[in-house]
Amino acid sequence: MKDRNIILGVTGGIAAFKAAALASKLHQAGANVKVIMTEGAREFITPLTFQALTRDRVYIDTFSEEEVDKVAHIDVADWADNVVVAPATADLIGKYANGIADDMLTTTLLATRAPVYIAPAMNVNMFEHPAVVENIHKLEARGVGFIEPGSGYLACGWIGKGRMAEPEDIFAFLENGKPPSLPYLKGKKVLVSAGPTREIIDPVRFLSNRSSGKTGFAVAQAAQAQGAEVTLVTGPTELPTPPGVRRIDVTSAQDMLDAIAPLYDDVDLVIKTAAVADYTPDETFPHKVKKSDGDLSIHMVRTVDILGELGRRKDKQILVGFAAETENLAQYAEKKIQEKNLDMIVANNVNEKGIGFASDDNQITIFRRDHESIEYEKQSKEDLAHHLLEEIRPFFEGDGERVRENHR
Repeated sequence: MKDRNIILGVTGGIAAFKAAALASKLHQAGANVKVIMTEGAREFITPLTFQALTRDRVYIDTFSEEEVDKVAHIDVADWADNVVVAPATADLIGKYANGIADDMLTTTLLATRAPVYIAPAMNVNMFEHPAVVENIHKLEARGVGFIEPGSGYLACGWIGKGRMAEPEDIFAFLENGKPPSLPYLKGKKVLVSAGPTREIIDPVRFLSNRSSGKTGFAVAQAAQAQGAEVTLVTGPTELPTPPGVRRIDVTSAQDMLDAIAPLYDDVDLVIKTAAVADYTPDETFPHKVKKSDGDLSIHMVRTVDILGELGRRKDKQILVGFAAETENLAQYAEKKIQEKNLDMIVANNVNEKGIGFASDDNQITIFRRDHESIEYEKQSKEDLAHHLLEEIRPFFEGDGERVRENHR
């Protein structure tokens, strides 16, 4: 740590008193420490405390320019070898994830090119809130390192995860931790299909399924957060387009293939979450079919096998399929991997309550071509999307090239 230049950001949480101990440890180890405090942090501890512990200036105001020939937040951002924010509140994490710079700390975070480490501290319910989880995933995808909070009795009276890591642990992390990696899909093109398809019977009727598109939209957002250029081809759904994602709306299975086929040769990764209809009416009626006495029979024919077609055409692409099953999960998943030339398939049992179609949660098993599998317990589709992207990561890093060759 000797002579390393470290910015210590302190935000407004009760754990701010631990930041004083961390500043002391860093200074004693020979590091040069500059502390930046938010307005909230100063409600818990004074700048004078950190000034005494670091023997250096404490920054509290973006507009306080003590050296007229320098812009303070740019100067200190360029000076840093590492930046650590401890404690980091939900507010700070949200601002940083969404590019908001409204004080000295957030402007410095956006200006620095040094590795950044975040030590969250908050109530367990806040830490597990979907908005906070999403913001953490965004920052992780951009290469920000997170120092996991501990579990136990929290200042608010709750018991759970959210207690800031101890100063000793943060010090050890800074001393030995590797710089965060860059988003691994940076510069890659990813194609995601999502939602149901509709097979038209007449102007007022169609055949479809229960897919909401939530999983596919979550996967598209996760891939975009990993730096990819994402195209989302989706069947009918009311979901908003994920930020930064190109969206193509389709209706039928044939429409979906027609949209995907011209893009396929130019993409690096395809994740096909769409629930495509297996059959379509042999005839589409131009006018509403009137009811009459007796039964009605509609002759159905097979739709195009989009995943099978992509598997046959596969060259450099990594191809990931999804399988919604009601029985024999592993058997059907393994069969589809081989028949459709997939690199990986994600399977789930849609008969289980509270998961699958239209729900916010899912419980999945990921099967790989080498017959290995990994199960994920019930959790949000957003979290599972990030887990899936982590399982795909080896295809683009190191051994992934060798794995990809074996799968062609």
